[in-house]
Amino acid sequence: MALLRSLLHMLWMLLTVIPVALVLLAAAGLRFSGPRLYRIAVFWLGLAISAARYLLGIHYKVQGREHLPVTGQSVVLLVKHQSTYETFLMPVIMPSDLAYVFKRELLYVPFFGWAIARLDMVHIDRQLKSQAFNRVVQHGRELLARGIWVIMFPEGTRISRGQAGKYKSGGARLAIETGVPVIPVAVNSGVCWPRKAFIKYPGTVTVSIGPMIHSQGRQADELMLEVEQWIEAEMHRLDPPAYGLDISRP
Repeated sequence: MALLRSLLHMLWMLLTVIPVALVLLAAAGLRFSGPRLYRIAVFWLGLAISAARYLLGIHYKVQGREHLPVTGQSVVLLVKHQSTYETFLMPVIMPSDLAYVFKRELLYVPFFGWAIARLDMVHIDRQLKSQAFNRVVQHGRELLARGIWVIMFPEGTRISRGQAGKYKSGGARLAIETGVPVIPVAVNSGVCWPRKAFIKYPGTVTVSIGPMIHSQGRQADELMLEVEQWIEAEMHRLDPPAYGLDISRP
């Protein structure tokens, strides 16, 4: 049953991404504003999350919304990355437009990549490390000044359930350079949508939003360590079996 549902979901994704990407490309050609293009993209992401709910049985819940800014303050979101699911989900649940920092290879994915190339995101060449970070700071500063939140996956790639990758300091450095706070986010999406797996499973993904951490006067490595410690501790709370913890014990 899980295989059949996963096949149906993949088919749905393929059938819907093409027309939506064409609409977005056409809108960009008509010089629609950045926020209007973003709304088109988020519309499709919302459909994708709904399809995951109805076709795959994947639901979500959000904890810690009170930690998000209630004013026009900009932040850098640093998010645990276990699957594609949170990539789709974050723009749907966040109260501000988001700009992802991502590897430029994604721009070459047919339709999907062509569409996100028209959005105001930060794509980088990972091989050009110093130049890539300079681009993140330059473009990130412009986005944050316009009230757009920058979102990054500090581990750099999807990490298997129950594992922790190496947390890179780029997100903390961007926050320090621009003077904005960071917000750590833990996500246990690997419970339902395993890393690089075709077959997905029904269940509930929990998104836990951590307290805002101010960046002024901080060192990047120290700030990122605080983010890492909060996220990984929260992951143990959200998904005890993945870390070999006995949930039956008080």
